[in-house]
Amino acid sequence: MRIGLDVRLPYYTRGGISKYIWNLARALPTLAPEYAHFHFYRRGHAQTFSARARRVDCWTPAHHPLEALTLSGEIAPYRLDLLHSPDFIPPLVGGRRTVITVHDLTFLLHPEFLTATSRRYYNGQIERAVKQAHAIAADSQATKDDLGRLLNVPPDKVTVIHLGLDADYHPLAVDEFSPTLTRLNLAPGYLLCVGTFEPRKNVPGLLRAYAQLRQRFPAAPSLVLVGNKGWLFGDAVALMLELKIESQVRVLENLPAPDLPAVYNGAGALALVSHYEGFGFPVLEAMGCGVPCVIADRASLPEIAGDAALQVNPDDTEAISAALYRALSDSALRESLRVKGLERVQHFTWEKTARETLALYARVLQE
Repeated sequence: MRIGLDVRLPYYTRGGISKYIWNLARALPTLAPEYAHFHFYRRGHAQTFSARARRVDCWTPAHHPLEALTLSGEIAPYRLDLLHSPDFIPPLVGGRRTVITVHDLTFLLHPEFLTATSRRYYNGQIERAVKQAHAIAADSQATKDDLGRLLNVPPDKVTVIHLGLDADYHPLAVDEFSPTLTRLNLAPGYLLCVGTFEPRKNVPGLLRAYAQLRQRFPAAPSLVLVGNKGWLFGDAVALMLELKIESQVRVLENLPAPDLPAVYNGAGALALVSHYEGFGFPVLEAMGCGVPCVIADRASLPEIAGDAALQVNPDDTEAISAALYRALSDSALRESLRVKGLERVQHFTWEKTARETLALYARVLQE
């Protein structure tokens, strides 16, 4: 059987979907040598994810307006039995069978959180994609439920396959993470938020809650935002100035990936109060490092964290502020969340993700 995996996206970005693609590409050929594996890269991508798969370089860029058509022509000669498109949208013609992964439906639920270009790309193709696919993998039960509710996808067509936690995210001794914090000029115990800072991440809501926290708890640690400045981040900067908290907020852009486990370990708590998340890697990573978390009670986040995090209404500034205070100041609660989080993350491994994906392939190929 000839199995294809579209791995073009990591050429452009290192976000959560790219992490998922990289881990699948690395694991699948090793776990299933009985298949002939083909990986379709963006031409010019220096990295090769697995020597056990045949590398195919494609001219078609990810998210190009003509992608569905031109990628079909590039893939067709390889006569695939199955093509997996892990970034939502498959080509018009790929393999005898098609599997797609739907990570979230932000573009349907909250179109106001996306640029017009992103809305056009996904909204114009998602109905075709879910109809064309023989099977759909979803990162969470929340996304599976959204697929049924918003796109009328039958439940038996969607398999929930949770994503995994990288081995780098585990508790470190103080002397292991302190050099990184010193180099970044960070004092341990800060409040941390990680992600691409765009409207759905609710950064303004977090900033307002943090300003309230400073009022009731003047000794509150600094707020550290780690990630890339996304669409409309300028509004968040203006809000920092309005709230007069700019001196207490640090923004660390383009942090090297090897530094991130140390930054998590140095945090007093993680806050991820997004309006919507399809999975929520930062929560998993923080729990893996033994860091208490405050999360939104929306979408996939409660599913991923279980009872190992404080849940809040992301539209309730006072509730967020109160939860941040508890997460930073209540030592018994902090220890309870730490223990529960470390236990919780044992259920999320990339090998489990890969094996469940292979089981999905096997079912589709037998149809």
